[in-house]
Amino acid sequence: MASPDKLDEIFTLQKQLNQRIGVDTDALDEAGQREWVLNYTRAMSQELAELVDSVPWKWWAKYQTFDLQNARVEVVDLLHFLVSLAQVLGLTAEDVHRLYTAKHQVNVQRQDRGYAEKDENDSRGVSLP
Repeated sequence: MASPDKLDEIFTLQKQLNQRIGVDTDALDEAGQREWVLNYTRAMSQELAELVDSVPWKWWAKYQTFDLQNARVEVVDLLHFLVSLAQVLGLTAEDVHRLYTAKHQVNVQRQDRGYAEKDENDSRGVSLP
């Protein structure tokens, strides 16, 4: 028996968790989308701060240690909110994969060209059909 697609499974689990919390991303109007984009990006900012705190970044403080386990958990917390954000914007796991691979190709081409200057037009083709 084949295992389910991992990204599809993550999107399904996150949708179920959001609904359990009381957030139905499929039913949001534009005002609701704006609200939840802000909510999720703020939550991601906090999770990023918590990830930073897992790494000994205070060069003047000798007591700090790298908390690898907590850093891993914070990355997963970020993924929870990132998937929720994608769902608020109407993206499916397949959409995210399509957009990721298209943008990845742009990034590879930028590196192949030396990425000496920013060209806003090279990402214009990164879109859904």
